[in-house]
Amino acid sequence: MAAKPFRVVEATIADIHAAYRDGALTARQLVQAYLDRIEAYDKKGPGINSVISLNPKALEEADRLDAAMRSSALVGPMHGIPILMKDQGDVAGMPTTLGSVLFKDYMPKADAFAVAKLRKAGAIFLGKVTLGELGGGDTHGSLFGSTRNVYDHERTAGGSSGGSGAAVSANFCTVAVGQEGFSSIRRPAIWNGVVGMRPTIGLVSRGGVYGGWPTVNGSLGPMARTVTDLAKLLDGMVGYDPNDPVTAYGIGRTADSYSAGLKPDALKGARLGILRQSMGYDSEPGSEDFAKVTAVFDRAVADLRKAGADVIDPIVIPDLNALLDLRARDVAADDRMFELYFAGGQAPFATREAAMASPLFAKVSKSANRRWTNADTPAQHHAYMKARETLMINLLQVMADHRLDAIVHKAVEHQPTLIKDGVNPPFVDQKGAPHINTYLMFVPSIVVPAGFTRDNLPAGITFLGRPYDDAKMIELAYGYEQATQHRKAPPSMP
Repeated sequence: MAAKPFRVVEATIADIHAAYRDGALTARQLVQAYLDRIEAYDKKGPGINSVISLNPKALEEADRLDAAMRSSALVGPMHGIPILMKDQGDVAGMPTTLGSVLFKDYMPKADAFAVAKLRKAGAIFLGKVTLGELGGGDTHGSLFGSTRNVYDHERTAGGSSGGSGAAVSANFCTVAVGQEGFSSIRRPAIWNGVVGMRPTIGLVSRGGVYGGWPTVNGSLGPMARTVTDLAKLLDGMVGYDPNDPVTAYGIGRTADSYSAGLKPDALKGARLGILRQSMGYDSEPGSEDFAKVTAVFDRAVADLRKAGADVIDPIVIPDLNALLDLRARDVAADDRMFELYFAGGQAPFATREAAMASPLFAKVSKSANRRWTNADTPAQHHAYMKARETLMINLLQVMADHRLDAIVHKAVEHQPTLIKDGVNPPFVDQKGAPHINTYLMFVPSIVVPAGFTRDNLPAGITFLGRPYDDAKMIELAYGYEQATQHRKAPPSMP
């Protein structure tokens, strides 16, 4: 009897490696299957529009790994796993465009640090995916247009890692890498029904990534259809990089493995504080849309109790929104980051100022224009830093007083917004996105699907913890995922 063909839809890393070992699948076959899906559903069919460019050497890399497999065994823990990368991090031999006509031909000289680590572990970088132009906001860009939500094609995929969220949910890859500075991994993950994590700053290098040193709040992070695959991807990304000095914080604080020993009953006895204060960007707590997400969240809290968690509902963080409102950019650090990042290739502009002076800048998205022309003062940034210290103390004190293992809050406080409202007035962008973790920077945050609203749009919950408690947040997220199994592949892409 002929062997059954490998089912690529919802395939996990473990499924793929088992098929490789059994001889039921080759890396070439898997890469081709994902390429076929991208052609059928990203470029045609529903036209998700999540992939900017494909790696012309992906099949060649697959052949090399297949040869290694025939002669010995898996070359590493990510052997033959096709990954899509947010087009904000460098993959050698491919342009890094930031989704913008400003940088459509920019070719970096080398892999980003995390990309090189994953390649060494055997990963195949299949291509680069869409993002909020210039690395922020919903996933609209002058180079590609807009990326569609996989569950409702009239709605945004979220952002800024919208391409990563949509692509992994649509099964265009096994896992994907995103980048977060303001809910940029967690929001598109949940709005596309997948798991996403922004690790504690210092675990994953931003070397070779736009939005790195000397800015601090941005971080690369894993996105996957399962918590286990997310943890395996994170395992391959962490490490000290002297070109990103903030990774010195992570030395001695990195787990031996974030994926080993995950237990389905991890919620049993865990003390979880439920944060119900609305803190999302431009959230409207009195709206019907907000209420739909709240209904899903209420069911999730009940499921946490059912799974054995000790739930403290609600908790209150003093002065939460007043402190969050003081967020401000370090404009000088942003300017220096631009110069350092683009020193790694033949850059079209030497400075941000030069890029903004280009006639092409008139074509960038409204969100990117607004972000780049923001002129927060050093005094505003100083006030933000003082507020950040106060809020960190307030959060840690609440966790200490209630003896909490984690704080749980809505992943996003609103449903995915309409694309037409994001590219036309009133230019709705990032609606409902909580940013407490990127405000504080040194706290880990992971989102997990919690089901669907009554009009069939995905919603989720967040596990947020103390600094460098990333492993604990992954364990709790895994326990919730295993107890509920809310992930559903988008029906329009069979």
